[in-house]
Amino acid sequence: MTPPRAGIAERLAQMLRLPTVSAELDDRGREPFEAFVSLIAEQYPLVHEALTLERHTDFGLLFHWAGTGTASGGPLVLMAHYDVVPVDESDAWTHPPFAGVIADGVVYGRGALDDKGPLIVVLEAVENLLAAGFTPARDVYLSFGGNEETYGHAAEEIARVLRDRGIVPWLVIDEGGAVVDAPLPFVPGRAAMIGVGEKGVMTVRLTARGEGGHASAPPSLTAVRRIARAVDRLGPATFRPRASSAVLRMLGQLAEQASGPGRMLLRVLSATPPLTARVFAALGGEPAALVRTTVAPTMQSGGTAANVLPSQASATINLRVALGETTQQAVLRVRRRIRDPLVRVTVEEASEPSPESPTDNAQFALIAEALRHSHPGVAAVPYVMMAATDSRHFHRFSPAVYRFAPLDMSNAQRASIHGVDENVEVAALERGERFHRALLERLG
Repeated sequence: MTPPRAGIAERLAQMLRLPTVSAELDDRGREPFEAFVSLIAEQYPLVHEALTLERHTDFGLLFHWAGTGTASGGPLVLMAHYDVVPVDESDAWTHPPFAGVIADGVVYGRGALDDKGPLIVVLEAVENLLAAGFTPARDVYLSFGGNEETYGHAAEEIARVLRDRGIVPWLVIDEGGAVVDAPLPFVPGRAAMIGVGEKGVMTVRLTARGEGGHASAPPSLTAVRRIARAVDRLGPATFRPRASSAVLRMLGQLAEQASGPGRMLLRVLSATPPLTARVFAALGGEPAALVRTTVAPTMQSGGTAANVLPSQASATINLRVALGETTQQAVLRVRRRIRDPLVRVTVEEASEPSPESPTDNAQFALIAEALRHSHPGVAAVPYVMMAATDSRHFHRFSPAVYRFAPLDMSNAQRASIHGVDENVEVAALERGERFHRALLERLG
């Protein structure tokens, strides 16, 4: 077989030099996004020659690779996004975030992991397979969005178009989990964490009015204090913990990698959902977020001057709704916890949590098989994705949606996503390309 072409690191560096910051579209304009579309046409000539490209909205790219039709069922959809989050100019990066620096086998820059790194390994695999004269056994779609970070409509429109055409994907893979070290305490080695479901996302706004006036004679409960009290009542225990089947499956599989007391503990937890829910909730952080709806106050406002009582105040709350719950249940719970009829609760955005995709089907087995070629000895382990992805627009009508970027990520690298010094190892990119190549070769 034709070996993969060299230069993946430099091609990613070129992508990272384009500041496709969707949250700063008004300031930067569309030029970086159009430059990205032109860049990948230059970098991947065979993809653009052999695949059909459709533009949906201003930022959605949908490539169609016609298969041989020897495999039954719908197509494979590989997803990624090419927009990135903003950079705080006060943060001290080792290399400028949009310089696309390659140093000591590592590519640095905003988007290296989220999500241009996962995007490039898809394009690399397709380009390399086309160079070898390969045609997949079933149709393949590459769905790339340019406004995922701002909850844009590019991926939503692409999903709608496919559904309207009667196209039901056999398998969808988007960003999400990764190949990580020591996925849980007592669990040595590496694991490929495959998101079999994702939490819903909801943004609510709390508003309250009060009597304005001079701050020298304040009432007992100003608008600001009323909102502050409401926010304080929405603590970590607002929602009861509940262990989903995905979490239990994760624990059961990780138990096989553990030894001694750790293995026994994980087996017990996998078989006792109430205990698991309580333990994970007590641990806080990511473990707690796996088993309950989370509530995060993100913005507050009110007042015009230091010595003036504001006539109104507000707060914005971001909720990530656990699998098995609904956004309607969540907002009712919020109102009950606040216990204040003078605080208005308005839902500004709501997206339901996904159903759980199975792990005993041919699709999950295919992912595990591809991993054996790209990351030998690394098991495919199900988990719950806590952030929102573009794939949420597909999981309403596609039976098998998984969230996994086939890149090795250390704890420090995971922390750099949306943070400082985002980077990816060149060797990880090469393994990621190998994963997608193996996946596409085995679609039949």
